Amino acid sequence: MTHRTSHTATLWGVSTLLNWATLALLTQLAGPVPPFLLTGLCLGGASVLALVVYTLSGQGEALVANLKQPLRVWVLGVGGLFGYHFLYFVAQQNAPSAEAGLISYLWPLLIVLLTGLLPGERLRWHHGVGGFAGFVGAALLIGPNGLSLSGEYGLGYMAALTAAFVWSGYSVLSRLFARVPTTMVAWTCLASAGLSILCHGLWEPRGWPPEASLWAVLALGLGPVGSAFFTWDYAVKRGDLRLLGLLAYFTPVLSTLLLITAGIAPATPTLALATGLIVVGALVGSGHIGIRRPARSAASAPPRRTTGDSGR
Repeated sequence: MTHRTSHTATLWGVSTLLNWATLALLTQLAGPVPPFLLTGLCLGGASVLALVVYTLSGQGEALVANLKQPLRVWVLGVGGLFGYHFLYFVAQQNAPSAEAGLISYLWPLLIVLLTGLLPGERLRWHHGVGGFAGFVGAALLIGPNGLSLSGEYGLGYMAALTAAFVWSGYSVLSRLFARVPTTMVAWTCLASAGLSILCHGLWEPRGWPPEASLWAVLALGLGPVGSAFFTWDYAVKRGDLRLLGLLAYFTPVLSTLLLITAGIAPATPTLALATGLIVVGALVGSGHIGIRRPARSAASAPPRRTTGDSGR
């Protein structure tokens, strides 16, 4: 993989993070659509559109060939897409929303740490420090009141923590399947959509809410709950995965700015503090700033011993 390919893939990952920044606003605009129904519609619509586009572009045979991928590829793809959303919704239904969101948003920090387990990668102190600083910044926005740690929310907290491990694990392990084409995401999205609709039928009220906006649902399917999974797949397989984990903490900042612009959330000084922490975390974690040991000059270096020097 060339440096240019990695750079391009990382930029696609940044576009994914910008895409995800619209999730909260579009979800608000979508109205009271049951979560599993919303996920099923978005993933289903995105997968069908992708299959049509890939087929029209002459990749129909490749799409059929993708169905013959090993079981572990299907488990990783469907487990990542559906598993994360399933656990996230369980967390949201069994714990305070802000606290569940904060715990599940450990996934960027986990990506930074887990990337060190990949072949050819190495975890250094500044990676952990930068990731932690970014998490603290995100925590100021997502959970300013802190965790209540009440026993009654144990199931929700555990589901949120598991969701963070599932998404970070999906993102990091995808690097090991870099040869699997991104077109495969169309099938894993379709399978995840089917499972989401099944969960909707089992646990959620039937019928379309009259206050819901179909246009916002379509926008979600085209953007943060659709195309974003295709660009993220390409990014995590070929881009700078650790840098993407650090930059992911900008997503809640941008999301909050969009909500403020739309008049849905108030502007607070916390946003500036959170942004500062995330910027510092990204710079430290990426190695752009940090504590470095100064190089010794030639004058301060000990003299070399010559052949005739006895060393005494």
